[in-house]
Amino acid sequence: MKCRYLVLSAVLAFATFPTQAGAVSLGSAGSFGLLGGSGVTNAGASVINNGNVGSAPTATVTGFPPGVVNNGTLYTVADSVTAQAHTDLISAYMDALTAPGGIPGPADLGGATLIPGVYTYASTAPWTAGTLTLDGQGDPNAEWIFQIGSAITTPVGAIVNLINGASPDHVFCQIGSSATLGATNTFAGNILAQTSITLDGGTLNGRALAIDGLVSITTAETVNVPQPAAVPSMGPAGAVIAATLMLTVAGWSFHRRRALPQRLV
Repeated sequence: MKCRYLVLSAVLAFATFPTQAGAVSLGSAGSFGLLGGSGVTNAGASVINNGNVGSAPTATVTGFPPGVVNNGTLYTVADSVTAQAHTDLISAYMDALTAPGGIPGPADLGGATLIPGVYTYASTAPWTAGTLTLDGQGDPNAEWIFQIGSAITTPVGAIVNLINGASPDHVFCQIGSSATLGATNTFAGNILAQTSITLDGGTLNGRALAIDGLVSITTAETVNVPQPAAVPSMGPAGAVIAATLMLTVAGWSFHRRRALPQRLV
């Protein structure tokens, strides 16, 4: 019996199982780097990498060029894609707003180090200066949700530093009104704002998604939209080993049954 459990353990070690879904799903809004409700405006040589740019229900998009969209689509008129993305954004916003288990966020996000979880602010989230560090603790699926009742304004030079497996794709800032990222920021995560988002020039490794208002870039900004991680695979060699081990278990069970004494009728 011990041998059987050892073999089964080896099989399980090579198997690939789906990971648990996170609390927030962006749906089709995840394909956008910039998504506004009443428009998107850009001033300067901004670059949007690996994501779409558009707005719904008001489809006004200006400033492209000089802004450029790499490996994505620029939507400048009303489109079913942007309409669906807007609907999915509302759902994602509600997912983040209603995520359970929230605890009060730190008194100052600048200088704080946070493990995965849900952090809440009744009104404005304070950030005076410095770096916010998000520690994934070795879990690539670790998720952070910031439930911010009113607004957030990051200072000049603010940084979101991701360590130990943390991914910008799993960071969500749900903003009750508006978000402003200060100049020369290096921000990571998805900004889901009820009203508006302003980017004052820097780098956003994530998405700026506003339900009702404008997404505005005042000075050249680089937006790098996170790409989905590849699904882990055991590879050909692992598949052969797993198949061999399963056949071994099947053979062991067959011979064991044959070895058992037959019941009397």
